[in-house]
Amino acid sequence: MVNYEKDIKQAVEVLRQGGVILYPTDTVWGIGCDATNDEAVKRVYQIKQRSDSKAMICLVDSDARLQRYVRQVPDVAWDVMQLSVKPITVILDGAVNLAPSLLAEDGSVAMRITREEFSRQLCYRFQKPLVSTSANISGMPPAQNYRDIDPALLQSVDYVCTSRRQEKKPHTPSSIIRLTPDGQVSVIRR
Repeated sequence: MVNYEKDIKQAVEVLRQGGVILYPTDTVWGIGCDATNDEAVKRVYQIKQRSDSKAMICLVDSDARLQRYVRQVPDVAWDVMQLSVKPITVILDGAVNLAPSLLAEDGSVAMRITREEFSRQLCYRFQKPLVSTSANISGMPPAQNYRDIDPALLQSVDYVCTSRRQEKKPHTPSSIIRLTPDGQVSVIRR
């Protein structure tokens, strides 16, 4: 078993080379890549067997990093993220500096600031947003824990993180809300 520090270092190296990883997040296990690398993002769509018309979530480690990839974050977004008791993904208009195939047709992007230690450190050390889509083939249940990951997915990626593989507890996907620049809120997933 690779230790925590080495695990993050290896994952970051793979991400910097345009690779795709499987990693534990603040919710379920995720398939991830550099959210600014369009070829890597397209590969994630292929691995998931998912239509590229369905946008994927980006994970970041901080408010400051989020602001580098969205033109203007509505004030209500900060309140929602700070007050939420469970991980919450916010769909925001005006995405910038991200892979074009990651964005919705209207130019919006789904972003989440992770507070979970492993994924936060991974994002921090990578210094860019990570794609964070559930580790499953499209239409199948998300992998709550490492043991739930389809063996075909394990073979499809360039690196599988070793941290948190022993966990056997329930995890659920994040809530998703959409925020418009004028502060209107729509719940997409509870």
